[in-house]
Amino acid sequence: MLNSGFATIAEDGDAVVILDQTRLPAEIAYVRMTHVDHAAHAIRVLQARGAPLIGATAAYGVALGLQSEADDATLAAVCRQLAATRPTAVNLQWALARLQTLLAALAPAERRAAAWAEARKIAAEDIAANAAIGQHGLSLIEHAAARTGIAQVMTHCNAGWLATVANGTALAPVYAAHAAGIRQHVWVSETRPRNQGHLTAWELGQAGVARSFVADNAAGLLLMRGEVDIVIVGADRIAANGDVANKVGTYLKALAARAHNVPFYVAAPVSTIDFDCPDGAAIPIEERDAEELGIHTIGLAGCPVKNLAFDVTPANLIAGIITQHGVFPPQQLARLHRA
Repeated sequence: MLNSGFATIAEDGDAVVILDQTRLPAEIAYVRMTHVDHAAHAIRVLQARGAPLIGATAAYGVALGLQSEADDATLAAVCRQLAATRPTAVNLQWALARLQTLLAALAPAERRAAAWAEARKIAAEDIAANAAIGQHGLSLIEHAAARTGIAQVMTHCNAGWLATVANGTALAPVYAAHAAGIRQHVWVSETRPRNQGHLTAWELGQAGVARSFVADNAAGLLLMRGEVDIVIVGADRIAANGDVANKVGTYLKALAARAHNVPFYVAAPVSTIDFDCPDGAAIPIEERDAEELGIHTIGLAGCPVKNLAFDVTPANLIAGIITQHGVFPPQQLARLHRA
């Protein structure tokens, strides 16, 4: 398990402790959650972020919400409160549906212990899935390094161990390659407006992986000049047809990668695939507070703002989706659904 000595989420008696990602990389700080309100707040304000970690945090949030009462009304209210926090990352709804289905079949007296046990199970599954993603993606980086002597990897946003319970998704193959001694270098884009790229640069540095930090809009030039061998990003929701919602700016990288014949991969556990969502047009795109763009600080207070947190990359721009079960062309995800 790779987490550079820091846990993103852990139990502490009847509480849950998370690494506060709004204070990284400047400060290492933790938040102790003892109530479902704390879990909902943590997800909403991005103290816990990244689709897999959001799912695990939501699962623990259900357990916290059933501390005093575990009747049907309380269970429904807790799940409803957590589901309302963020709309795009499907792992949130997936974890809540899993908990609600399990717990609804139990007597109220059995639900509290079962909720904690299932939250632990979801966290353990995430660790294992992400480790497997790393191994399945390792050969892609290994192939790039064999061609050029050093694999030049580009990523976007943060899909490392900070975004999961451990190991990461898009960065899991990078860490696996690092452990295997494969020469590589990672291009890290800033990811405005929340600058999640800062987190990627920080955690890669913690692991000793060579990386360079660039402005979001530098990606196209790097791809055009042949300075990138492979692009690997994470996902917040993958539609049944292989369209992928990820942090806004991902689509532009995919377009530039296609224009310059650079393979573009998405890494995510199967829990991020929404088989009930037919295509990218059906994925709800979160719009966040205008204040995140900071226009009030540059004399534009009152200017209309549309702060879209995610975009959708069409399946035809994606070379493959790296899951814990292997690498699949996006058009073949139905194989995973049948399995």
